[in-house]
Order: sequence, then structure tokens, then C-alpha cells
Amino acid sequence: MTGQWVLRSVAAVIMLQTLFFKFTAAPESVYIFSTLGMEPWGRIGIGIGELIASTLILIPATTAFGALLGAGLMSGAIFFHLTRLGIVVQNDSGQLFIYALLVFASCGILAWSLRRRIILLFVTNKTRLYDHAPRSRPKKNANPAG
Repeated sequence: MTGQWVLRSVAAVIMLQTLFFKFTAAPESVYIFSTLGMEPWGRIGIGIGELIASTLILIPATTAFGALLGAGLMSGAIFFHLTRLGIVVQNDSGQLFIYALLVFASCGILAWSLRRRIILLFVTNKTRLYDHAPRSRPKKNANPAG
């Protein structure tokens, strides 16, 4: 459990720390999202998504869902770093890319370790997921008139 809190903290702290730059329209954030053609709606929308993901990650009952959302957001960040922005953005020595990798790895490990909760979203008969013994069928009444 301590390991999960370390992963939760890494992911949430990094995402929450970057919100200041997104929500205050810091020049670095404006440059990134302008380069992607997503300024200002992308900057604000991604910031809201990261705020939601961070909050969900910090609440134990919703960590799995926050981790999925965080991994999705960071996969987008990594994709754009590799295709349009570059690893180094405005002489940051690759710091934003490294942060995205750390959050992606933390969220990925959390999502994998909590995969049963995630699977529950898609399983129609939720009680069967936790059954380890095969279900027995109800016995038919031997007396058909009865």
C-alpha cells in the first residue's frame, strides 16, 4: 500500500504543479498549445482533465479511474512531444517530457494494480467477477406436479 501512495503522490503532485502554468497562461504553456493549434481551449481543457485525474487519484476509492484518465492525458503529451514539440521545449532540457513519462508510468502501474476495479466498469454481472468457484445451477424439482 505504501508503494501505491508513492505512485499516487508522484502522479498527482506533478499534474497539480503544472496546473498553475496552464491556468495562468504562462508563456511556456501558451507556446506549447499554440504550436499544437489548441490555444486556449486545449490548454484549459487539458488542465481541467489533469485536475480531475489528480483528484480521482488521491481518493482511494477512485484511484483506478484517475489513473486511467491520467495515463490517457499523458499518452497525448508524450505523443505530441515525440511528433510535434520535440523532447526539449523552449530550452527546458526535456523536463516536461520527463514529467509526462513519470506520470504516465505512475498511472500505468496504478491502473494495472487496480485493474479489477476498472474491469468492473465493463462486466455486466459484477458479482461473478469475484466468484472463484463455479456457480451451481438450481436443482430442479423432482416432482413435476409439485
